[in-house]
Amino acid sequence: MNLIKSTGTFGFYTIISRLLGYLRDVLIAIFLGAGLLADAFFVAFRIPNTFRRLFAEGTFNSAFIPSYTSELARGKSKSNKFANDIFNLLLLGLFFLVILVEIFMPAFISLIAPGFVKNSEKIELAIHLTRITFPFLIFVSLSSFFAAILNSHNKFAAASAAPIILNLILISVLFFGKYLNDKLVYYLSYGVSIAGFLQLFFLYKFVKKFYLLKFNFKFHINHKVKFFFKKLLPSIFSSGVTQINILIGTIIASFQASAVSYLYYADRIYQINLAIAGIAIGVVILPQLSKYIKLKKKDKIVLIQNKALELSMFLSLPATIALLIASEEIISALFGYGSFDEVSVSNTAKALYYFSFGLPAFALIKVFSSFFFANHDTKTPFYISLVSVILNVLISVYYFKTLGFIIIPIATSISSWFNSICLFYYLKKKDLFSFNKIFFNKLLRIFLASLIMGVFLSFLISNFENHLMYEYYLKSFYLILSVIICLIFYLLVSFFIKAFNYQDLKLKY
Repeated sequence: MNLIKSTGTFGFYTIISRLLGYLRDVLIAIFLGAGLLADAFFVAFRIPNTFRRLFAEGTFNSAFIPSYTSELARGKSKSNKFANDIFNLLLLGLFFLVILVEIFMPAFISLIAPGFVKNSEKIELAIHLTRITFPFLIFVSLSSFFAAILNSHNKFAAASAAPIILNLILISVLFFGKYLNDKLVYYLSYGVSIAGFLQLFFLYKFVKKFYLLKFNFKFHINHKVKFFFKKLLPSIFSSGVTQINILIGTIIASFQASAVSYLYYADRIYQINLAIAGIAIGVVILPQLSKYIKLKKKDKIVLIQNKALELSMFLSLPATIALLIASEEIISALFGYGSFDEVSVSNTAKALYYFSFGLPAFALIKVFSSFFFANHDTKTPFYISLVSVILNVLISVYYFKTLGFIIIPIATSISSWFNSICLFYYLKKKDLFSFNKIFFNKLLRIFLASLIMGVFLSFLISNFENHLMYEYYLKSFYLILSVIICLIFYLLVSFFIKAFNYQDLKLKY
């Protein structure tokens, strides 16, 4: 496996998905803005979308891949039986969970968006929309199961391309937004569940080469299946801690008008980088790392871990600096149209600014967690994540009345740095990770290249200042131009000061 090539494949399709997601969100911002309809839809969409991220972005992999690859080494029939037992249990459990939540949806929404309770129109709309979107949970969870099998065989393209379907369906609906008016949120909600089914069907077409699906509810729950489900819940919580913190932030933000929308739009921007700097790398390294740990190949383990960490910092540090420098220009250029006014731009930019402080930590959590998961340890990241979430809630609740919604990205960043530092401490304590000789030298060069890029970006922003104003119609063109120029500049500087080596593109892991 080539780490950069595999990460590039996963990252390419993920970026396509995120760019389409951006187009989707621009259209939502134009037609819905940041008002009642937008808040209600984002709550209805946030719930299944959070589960999508929890399951699809490496969390299911972390519990499944180490066990599945162990069975795969014993033969295809063994791995197929193990996978079928997991699939049938998942299907049954998810079906009853969705039925239960659909029945008790009013109580569920009151928990997820307690700030909506006082506004009867908003909470009724949120209940109705979430009932439509919630079946997506079944489809996305089973899609993640298929994706994990593909990833176990080092096939990353189809799994990373599948989320594109959701964005294409929603964009298709939004093109008729002008004619649908207030009914638009209903059509979008139906689009979510339809896209989930199509995504599942799409992945099954690819997974058939490696796995033969059998529906059988007379399965035997052996110790291997029990061990998998014992790992699954902690891995969902620990690997998906960033998404859990954001979901908690949504719950708290529901008490402030339009705050849910501000956080949603800010979240969309930094998630683009996180998709590659953390999620893609974590997903890609897990199968190989699990294999080498089982074979006790220490040199390969150290090489993969250090290269994964190096690549994560190479991608996340320049993005952090760029978001700190140009958060307002980015939000204005990407979303500042139609119903999304200057106040919405300013508030969303503030949220993005404080989220960006935590971006390297969000990426490190994904990478460090993979080191634990490859060693079949989901408990340590789980306990650390639990403390991190409690810290996030305490900070958010304590300061919310004073600072409003802006405390949520601040608390998320603080708790994420706490999480990543604790993960690193326990990795060292358990002797599951060690730095190689060149890592710190590379990190210093990456940091220097990122700072130089930041100075260059500030220069571009000041020169394009008049073209990036809220009123300027073509501001998105100048933003994209600035990003492309800065990206090329960063790569050239990195190559010149040897923060990046061309040989790494050919290196096999």
